[in-house]
Amino acid sequence: MIEYIKGTLVSLTPTDAVIETSGIGYRLEISLTTYASLEGKSDVKLLVHEVIREDAHILFGFIDERERDLFRHLIGVSGVGANTARIILSSIPVAELEIVITSGDHARLKNVKGIGIKTAQRIIVDLKDKIKPGEAALLIQPSVTNESFEEALAALLMLGFPRPQSQKVLKKLFDAEPSMKVETAIKKALSML
Repeated sequence: MIEYIKGTLVSLTPTDAVIETSGIGYRLEISLTTYASLEGKSDVKLLVHEVIREDAHILFGFIDERERDLFRHLIGVSGVGANTARIILSSIPVAELEIVITSGDHARLKNVKGIGIKTAQRIIVDLKDKIKPGEAALLIQPSVTNESFEEALAALLMLGFPRPQSQKVLKKLFDAEPSMKVETAIKKALSML
């Protein structure tokens, strides 16, 4: 079992990273959270989860232990495969996802592409007692701020800006002023992108 891969980042896309170590290039499937953390870096270390099937050997890479643990919890839920778990982690930040699960917010999970109401409910039922929100998760603002963040992000994406940079800029803005209006956030983000 591979625990982690440390080496030179050879290529990076929003869905995968290639890390070269000892003359071997390893392709790892990643979430947008990990992608945003890897941007601009050359020497990296990713924690690994291996999926070995009859027709494929797939490596999933994670920037930290919390993200990998949550991924492993998600794939343990009936009906949630590795790609679906990666989409969930790309759509909802880890700290927020922990709160979504522990608070039973199946409506937020249902908004993720490919997740229906029954799967969202199953995730919550199966994981509610297994997930413990980290300290950072407790600092997440109420849903009004999250809705404003999501609206501003959707607007930036429609304007053609990449998701990772847009999320990073909006996070800075909403951390500084949690009650910022959507229009103000978009205007400020446009000047920062």
